[in-house]
Amino acid sequence: MSLLADWTRGRHEAAGFAYDTYLRGRGPGIVVVHESPGLTPEVIEFGDELVQSGFTVVLPHLFGSAHAPPRTWEAARVVPRLCVTREFTMFATGVSAPLAEWLRSLARELHAGAGGPGVGAIGMCVTGGFALAMMVDPVVVAPVVAQPATPLPLGARRAADVNLSPDDLAAVQERVAHGCPVLGVRYRRDWVTGTRFETLRRELGDGFISVELDGAGHATLTDHRHPTAVVRVVDFLRERLLGQ
Repeated sequence: MSLLADWTRGRHEAAGFAYDTYLRGRGPGIVVVHESPGLTPEVIEFGDELVQSGFTVVLPHLFGSAHAPPRTWEAARVVPRLCVTREFTMFATGVSAPLAEWLRSLARELHAGAGGPGVGAIGMCVTGGFALAMMVDPVVVAPVVAQPATPLPLGARRAADVNLSPDDLAAVQERVAHGCPVLGVRYRRDWVTGTRFETLRRELGDGFISVELDGAGHATLTDHRHPTAVVRVVDFLRERLLGQ
């Protein structure tokens, strides 16, 4: 049986893009944006955990396989595609991913159906910075940046870039200044995250809450799941969305 059997499949169209989505749960909404190589069992299981914590969760399916364990070669196929697709920005600095507006629209739709004070947004790995771009829209009140990996850290400039245009960065800074914190999680020796946490600390000050884990793992909430990361993320979402 598919791991998505209990999820309601839909399709969201906005900003010139259309992707399948999977919805489940009750309570305030959270958009969980999966990492490479796709909507894997580990991502779905994390979504199920959030549902059990009292949230409505939507999983957009952006690339790769869905609900099946990725084949050993799948990452090698997916990553080169992401490097040339127009939805993502794997190399450019000082720009927001074009997919950000689609995700903001999805967050607004989720909030309209789920209610609550706003929506949570979790980006991971190649989508890590998307949670920042999504919080440009005030409907996103609980942004989580998990091991942000784009643009790929080839050189100091890319390693420090947080995948935002100057205007979007200014909007994020304003949101933070008015009381919307950002939570970030990573392994300290994960080279793919570059120096982005240092950038976020400089640009957002105390409004950036960082959770840095010992070791050189990568996928803090899924493949290399760390219990501290999961607890801190769930607690952050409960505080921001449930007032707990």
